Amino acid sequence: MEALPHKTFYKKILFIDDNPTDRFIAKKMIEKCSFAQEVILSESAYQALEYLSSLEDEPNSLPEFIFLDINMPGMDGYGFLEEYSKFPETVKAKSIIFMLTTSLHPDDLKRAQDNPLVVRFINKPISRDKLEIIQNDFPMPN
Repeated sequence: MEALPHKTFYKKILFIDDNPTDRFIAKKMIEKCSFAQEVILSESAYQALEYLSSLEDEPNSLPEFIFLDINMPGMDGYGFLEEYSKFPETVKAKSIIFMLTTSLHPDDLKRAQDNPLVVRFINKPISRDKLEIIQNDFPMPN
């Protein structure tokens, strides 16, 4: 499997998932496909919100993409979205959110699609094909 062309590198992505195996697979796939220069891994929604809050005054340091798992202990993906919605527009405008799950339940899909912060629902695991679709749908500005 060859890497995507270097000109398609995204600067930074945030991957939020409580499962260490899913985080590992995603990071390796993202690196192997040269999808992003930096991959920030978060094992909880709380941790991710703290990270994003720390960058509130540095919008250019925010990730272009947030990959958000639905089912997590403590605060699930929907709880994250509720808290994230309270961030200023300068923060929310910088990141595109993809909801991740292993669930094929129609209610999960509908709930993700109904949330204006979620751009797309993606079934795990992250794969080269899924990253290429994202790359094609969200090209880097020249």
